[in-house]
Amino acid sequence: MRKLFLLAGMVLLVCRLFAQQNPPTYSGGEGDGAKKGFNKENIFIGGNIALGFYTDVFNIGANPEIGYSVAQWLDAGVVFNINYTSQKADPYYNGNEGIKYTSYGAGVFARIYPVRFLFVALQPEQNWGHYTSTISGSVNTQATSFIAGIGYASRFVGQSSSFIMVGFDLLHNTYSPYNDPYTGSALPIIRAGFDFYLHPSRRR
Repeated sequence: MRKLFLLAGMVLLVCRLFAQQNPPTYSGGEGDGAKKGFNKENIFIGGNIALGFYTDVFNIGANPEIGYSVAQWLDAGVVFNINYTSQKADPYYNGNEGIKYTSYGAGVFARIYPVRFLFVALQPEQNWGHYTSTISGSVNTQATSFIAGIGYASRFVGQSSSFIMVGFDLLHNTYSPYNDPYTGSALPIIRAGFDFYLHPSRRR
């Protein structure tokens, strides 16, 4: 849990420092008509579907989120998640151990746009779950994750956005929902999602 607070604090601090130098605007740019300071038209809600796979492992998850377009090049907010991971029993790969893992959690995210259509994603989060093995039984778990990835987006601040990204959990904690539950190796995380602004602007 301490790792989550530390990682989340670092992400939010970076967002705050850069936001002071780059106030949010409409998607129309930073012309004379652009609004400065807090803008309710920059609040968005949405989410994504996550998929992961590796050998005999399958992962699927959902990630609802609420966020704010801090600047033309930065979105930040809070995200929730639920994940399901399963691994088939295989005597040659995992000693014939079948695994199922259901988890839920929450965290913060930042998406940084070095160019209009590409972004870097950072997402620290804390997860809790229930892990079941056909050999060792069941156990309740928790794990801190830090997802980093890159993606492509079609984004208009104050209107809507859609995106797809690929990432990995950099912390590799044992019960991370983004790891191979047998080897502990990181699974690729593929996400596609949509965001909608609560008060769409009329400017494009």
